[in-house]
Amino acid sequence: MSYIVDFKNVSTVGLESSSIAEALAGLRANEARYFMNKYKHEFTVVPASESQETLDYVNEILQKERDLVFAAKPLETSYFQVENIKWAFVFYEDGLVVNVLYTVDGPKPKRAVGFKLSEGMEIPKELEGKFKFARQKSTLAGTIRGSFFVIKGEY
Repeated sequence: MSYIVDFKNVSTVGLESSSIAEALAGLRANEARYFMNKYKHEFTVVPASESQETLDYVNEILQKERDLVFAAKPLETSYFQVENIKWAFVFYEDGLVVNVLYTVDGPKPKRAVGFKLSEGMEIPKELEGKFKFARQKSTLAGTIRGSFFVIKGEY
């Protein structure tokens, strides 16, 4: 069952099993606010158990590009296209959010994988020492630590 993320009234719906559900919900709401403000797009998530195709897509890119496989349990995903950009998100139980930005056309396509860490979580062992994380303040999510890498292949 899909859920439209409300960034005005932050809710932990779907994220209750996370030990940092409040922080993860704030990060999810922060993403929802971004897409509403920038694209007028309602950010909708579905349980990971109902979105194997999105999980497979993100996992394939992580595996082939950087040999990354996360031990954390995926709780929710989101997959949509706004303008010429396909977006995929996976929200993990430990507080990690992985997103894939993939432009479908244009002279200089932008294609990248982003990592965001919820406030209060440790850097996952799979990412330790491999990425530098920048800090960003958010009224909804507190301090977000983020990093990314550019996708080289075609997916």
